[in-house]
Order: sequence, then C-alpha cells, then structure tokens
Amino acid sequence: MKNTLETRLGLFVAFAAISAVLILEMVGAADFFRGGYTVSASFRTAQELKKGDLVRMAGVEIGRVKTVELEAGAAKVVMKINKGKTIKTDSKAAIRFTGLMGQNYVNIEFGTPAAPNAGEGFALPTDEQPDLSSLMVKLETVADSVKGLAEGFKPENIAPLFGPITDFVKQNSNSLTTVIGNFRTVSDRIANGEGTVGKLIKDDALYNSAFGVTTNFQAASADIRSMISRAQGIIDDVNAGKGTLGKLTKDEALYQDTTVAMTNLKEILEKINRGQGSVGKLVNDESFFKNVKLTLQKVDKATEGLEDQGPLSVLGLAIGTLF
Repeated sequence: MKNTLETRLGLFVAFAAISAVLILEMVGAADFFRGGYTVSASFRTAQELKKGDLVRMAGVEIGRVKTVELEAGAAKVVMKINKGKTIKTDSKAAIRFTGLMGQNYVNIEFGTPAAPNAGEGFALPTDEQPDLSSLMVKLETVADSVKGLAEGFKPENIAPLFGPITDFVKQNSNSLTTVIGNFRTVSDRIANGEGTVGKLIKDDALYNSAFGVTTNFQAASADIRSMISRAQGIIDDVNAGKGTLGKLTKDEALYQDTTVAMTNLKEILEKINRGQGSVGKLVNDESFFKNVKLTLQKVDKATEGLEDQGPLSVLGLAIGTLF
C-alpha cells in the first residue's frame, strides 16, 4: 500500500468514524438512530437521572433515556424503547440506582400479559422510590445522634451520675449490710423449709393439698359444664316447642287458652272481692258469717246429749233445738 496522502486521509476518516460510533455507543446516543418507540413517565424527582441513562426490564437493557425535563410540577422522563421490546400499559416505571455510588436507571416492570401493549408516547404509571440524597441526609442525622449518644457514655460524663449513688452507699453502708444480712437469713430459712413460703416450697403435703384442690376444681368445672350442657338442651327443647313449657312458648292455641283462663280467674276474684255469689257473700257479708257461726253453735249444743237419747228422741231434740 502506498503511503500517499489519500491513504492517510482515508485511514484518518475511518478511525474517526469508528471512534465516533464507539463514543455514541458509550453515551447511548447511538440508540436514537435505531428503530423503536418512545414512552414517558412523570416522577416527583428525577434523582440525578440524565439523558442517555439505561432503561431496563428485569435487569435487561431495553432502551435509553431520551430527555428529562420539568412538566406540570413533575420530572417528565421520555424513554426511547428499542424495536421489538414490548411494554404493557399497566407496567410501572421506577428510578433506581445500582449502588450508593452507582448510576441511576429506569426500571420497568413486566405488567400483566392480558394488558395491551404500550404505543408511541404512552405515559406509564410510576412507582416512586426513596431519594438517595434524602436517605443520605437521614443516615447522616442518625450518625450524628449515635455519635452524641456515644459521647454521653464517656467516663467524665458518667462519673457525675454515679457520684450521688456512691455517696449514698458510703453513708448507709451499715444499713445496707444489715439489709443484705437479713435477706440472706430469710433466703436460708426458705431454703430450709421454714415459714409459710418455705413450707410451700419444701412440704409435699401442702403441694398434694393444692393439687387435690385443683383436681376438685377441675371436676367441679366438668360438672358445671355438664349442667350448662343440660340447660342448653332444655333451652333448645323449649325453642323447639317440646314439653309443656315449649308448647306454652310456641303453641299459639295453648297460649290463648291460658290467657282466657287467667282472664276468667281474674273476673272470679274481682266478683269475690265485690261480694257477688255465694263465695263472695261468705267472704264479704258479715251477717251471713254470723248466721253460719250461730248455726254451728246450735249444732254443737244439739250433739251434746246424743249419746243418752234414742233415735227418735235425738231427731226430735235436734229439730227442737234448731227451730
């Protein structure tokens, strides 16, 4: 190959073209010369997202960010999706980052298979993620709080807190020694089975008695449950209209008869109270009561000499006495 000016110029142009293609590929500008379609998504914050950043689905690159601009109080991100990559209309877009110092990218979910495919200019729903900057600010605040808490545990800061406790122990050392000794004596007595608490721990008879009481209580509980069960059975029978009480509750005719009987009884008692009828006169008529009493007295006198008289004499005596 001759080293001519035309040869050198051709090699320079080829290298320049290859370099331009590589640069465009690295910055993502080459995607704009490929086929595809655009979709958009609006976020509260773009989180350092910029033109040329990746658009991924399940970790696979499907396009690049075309523009990032403000629109209607939100950050509108327009994405160029590669030809042949399908996005569903219910797929959600979210801005994520590959690490604390990594590059931001737009992640798009699959969506449901039954949903239609998103077309040119379709606005995807979004899923807002925490802003990395705000997270770092919160972490810095937490770190400052932890640092302040750690400084609070320094010896020079803790010493003033324990100073009054130390003085109290020194001033009351004798009393504290006595209290500790008494506590040890009490614990020794309990360990030896002395006193109520000691017997409760050491005496098997007390345990057996408590166990017996618990057993009896369980048996009584079983009886109570049985009684409740039987009572429930009776209530169920009454609700089902069985038995006298059930029929009285459910049978309308029996209820009506009982109501009529109670009404009649009420009327009879009212008549007796008003002195109507024989029973009413007997209860309320004073003269009728006196006549009955006088008749009984005459019968009593007539029967005094019955033992010594014959049948005819008795009959005559009775008639004469009464009349």
